[in-house]
Amino acid sequence: METHSCEYLIIGGGIIGLSIAKSLKEKKPNAEIIVLEKEPHVGAHASGRNSGVLHAGFYYTANSFKAKFSVEGNRRLTEYCREKGLKINNAGKVVVATNEKELETLYELKRRGDKNGVDVSLIDEEELKKLEPAAVSVKHALYSPSTSTIDPKEIVEQLQNDLEKQDVRFIFREGYKKYQGNNKIETNKGNIIQARKIINTAGLYADKVAKDFGFGKDYTIIPFKGIYLKNKTSELTIKKHIYPVPNINNPFLGVHFTTAVDGAIKLGPTAIPAFWRENYNGFDNFNAGEMINILSWEANLFLSNSFGFRDLAFYEIRKYSRDYFIKLAKPMVREDLDLSSLRIKTEPGMRAQLLNKKTKELLQDFVIEGDDKSIHVLNAVSPALTACFPFADYIVKEYI
Repeated sequence: METHSCEYLIIGGGIIGLSIAKSLKEKKPNAEIIVLEKEPHVGAHASGRNSGVLHAGFYYTANSFKAKFSVEGNRRLTEYCREKGLKINNAGKVVVATNEKELETLYELKRRGDKNGVDVSLIDEEELKKLEPAAVSVKHALYSPSTSTIDPKEIVEQLQNDLEKQDVRFIFREGYKKYQGNNKIETNKGNIIQARKIINTAGLYADKVAKDFGFGKDYTIIPFKGIYLKNKTSELTIKKHIYPVPNINNPFLGVHFTTAVDGAIKLGPTAIPAFWRENYNGFDNFNAGEMINILSWEANLFLSNSFGFRDLAFYEIRKYSRDYFIKLAKPMVREDLDLSSLRIKTEPGMRAQLLNKKTKELLQDFVIEGDDKSIHVLNAVSPALTACFPFADYIVKEYI
């Protein structure tokens, strides 16, 4: 058994944990920081498996954390990529309406964008044809020039490299096991780490860690599996990201086309309810206890159809069929556009979506709880990648 001590212990080496370490070092250059990560490398889960989209910030209500941090986050992460020579595809995005009923939501997104200070414009069908010849819309579409894509794995690896140069210590292949009190945690290898402040950015396991400290009592994580179809570079000519008008009462944005940094086109994602937290492929990482707990909650939500969960489950499970996936995409693009090249399934990702157990609602904004000894980032779903730098600054300023 080994004992380590530090000023700040960050549990979880994803984009939020790394960004908090970055913000801490900017404000306290001499701070002793340990990042504890159970996997062999940073960004092994949501942070390294997402679409890499830098969102502009027009989806979110003006009083939300997401709106507050997305616009600045987009700008800062874009600047970071350029400063470090990392890949970025500033393609821009169009949001298209497939029928007239969707136009009111489209106009609401425009209003939200205006309130949030986002560069977003309402364009007609002719303007859409010039910007993105592959896309079609009814009467109007939204155009967002600042929506980009990056390589999320490249970002987290660069952050790790930057932090190690500033003497941040990374402990890999070793995870959190339990809280021992007095700001000491035990790892799954039996080692002890004591810190003045513990920062929980454990993603899929953030709720379980928080409960050991007396936080997150009203919440549990419900995981949703995200998979994209993609093609090989240059097999399909789409210049911009093409998104549908979303259901704004739902945290998922619907099936959309994304132009990746390597030139490939991706279609997706799914948001399929998973049975355990790392239920990526088959029975990999199977956990019976997690499955029993998660299935019981999913059965509860299915029977009550809370937030439309039953409808969502039926809709999402059908996406295992490639033909159905393509069928969902067809209304957003020209009839003659050949989508047959979209056959390669991407590495599955897992969205750690926080559920309020009392209200049976999915939390759509970031959720943070804590005190003077520990901070717990309980819900940091999309656009957490976009918002990571200003969100981390906020946590450091308000909680540390």
